[in-house]
Amino acid sequence: MARIHIGDFKLVFDLGIVLLVVASYTMIGVKWNSDDSLACLVLDDGPGSLRDGCRKKEPLWIVFEVSGTIELRSYLSVSSYKTIDGRGQKIKLTGKIRKPKSRHIWIDRCSLSDYDDGLIDITRESTDITVSRCHFSKHDKTMLIGADPSNCGDRCIRVTIHHCFFDGTRQRHPRVRFGKVHLYNNYTRNWGIYAVCASVESQIYSQCNIYEAGQKKVAFKYLTEKAADKEEACTGSIKI
Repeated sequence: MARIHIGDFKLVFDLGIVLLVVASYTMIGVKWNSDDSLACLVLDDGPGSLRDGCRKKEPLWIVFEVSGTIELRSYLSVSSYKTIDGRGQKIKLTGKIRKPKSRHIWIDRCSLSDYDDGLIDITRESTDITVSRCHFSKHDKTMLIGADPSNCGDRCIRVTIHHCFFDGTRQRHPRVRFGKVHLYNNYTRNWGIYAVCASVESQIYSQCNIYEAGQKKVAFKYLTEKAADKEEACTGSIKI
């Protein structure tokens, strides 16, 4: 599966729609290799590929002519003003996507699962990001917002997460440091450690969400950490 890192912006997903502020509509297709099997390997690079579209400087709306798997051999860097639109095809990405110091990002209708680290990490001063109508499953550390206590610049982070389904993922739905996060109309069930975690200076507003516990009953967890520019350690807050 693929991973996008926002800030290092990362996400593991079967592609639905990823909207990165778009100013015009230019369509490019992707080429693929076919051996008459059901699985099609879509080219990682070259003219007409996703990577080729993402590196272009002009605004683009990227669509896919075929279904298939894109195996990213290295980080996929996405330049500004891009929409990656998987509607009408089934596109699977394996590897990592990153958009450093991102602003105005929309991740919508993606299925995310099974990677070595976070499925979506929003860190390193990325802000004004919405994650909506996504399905998270088969994973441990689902979503991190705010890198670590030394990254005090993450105080600028603002994130909205709505209408998402956290389906048996173990923890971090999300875990937040420094940032301001609005959670609404999400469904989180059968977590393995906790549902939502407030760490150093975070502000979380949980509104109209469903938390359905399995064996682990702690929905909200508070962790005390010390910001690098402060003398005293503190936790975050969750408003319900």
